[in-house]
Amino acid sequence: MDSIDSVLAEAEHAWRAYGIGLADREALAADLRLDLQAAATDGVDPVQLLGGDVAGFARRLADEAGVRRVRQEYRRLLGTALIGAVLGGVLGYGALIALYPLFVRLMDIPRSIEVPIQVAVAVYYGVPAAVVVAGAVIAVRLRLRDVPQFRRTARMMSLLMPAAGILITPITMAFAWSTGYSTAPGVVVAEVAMVLAALAGATVLARRLSLRGYQATSGPSVTGSSGLLL
Repeated sequence: MDSIDSVLAEAEHAWRAYGIGLADREALAADLRLDLQAAATDGVDPVQLLGGDVAGFARRLADEAGVRRVRQEYRRLLGTALIGAVLGGVLGYGALIALYPLFVRLMDIPRSIEVPIQVAVAVYYGVPAAVVVAGAVIAVRLRLRDVPQFRRTARMMSLLMPAAGILITPITMAFAWSTGYSTAPGVVVAEVAMVLAALAGATVLARRLSLRGYQATSGPSVTGSSGLLL
């Protein structure tokens, strides 16, 4: 039974990477389990039965069953989100520079009032971060209309990207402090890379979550035993 479970776990990983929806993965796994259990009853080892290439077998099984693959589009999603984030950051910075005198007049606080450092940090980092996230989400909604579940992906991004920014900000600040707040090119590149990695991770996670439980409506359903074992 442990061998069958390990084979099914590897097949599940292959199906997920292949873009198979949850409902179809469950149906494929149920059929494959029945076949493997029947083979085990006859004394045949599951790994030997599949020829040692479980991932390749799982992909062939999905193709033979006529399962429609879901386009994950990670590369395209990351590229679109990055472009949107950069454009949002540039436009936000330009607007901030243009409106800075107005902000100064509106926020002319008497010197007797001391603004908490937490508020200043939140405004200093929060406003640019919000503009960057907004740019990434808007770009995905506008440019990826042909991708399944793009609206849900954008909604998940709007939740996960700010969370990633909140988590990576103290880490980036600690790194900057450890370098004496150096502005050397290598240090700046490392800080930017840390932030981009966090945002990219949040984007990929948003896509994975948006596809969880999703099943393409077209294409034949998965029924019956897997003919590849015969």
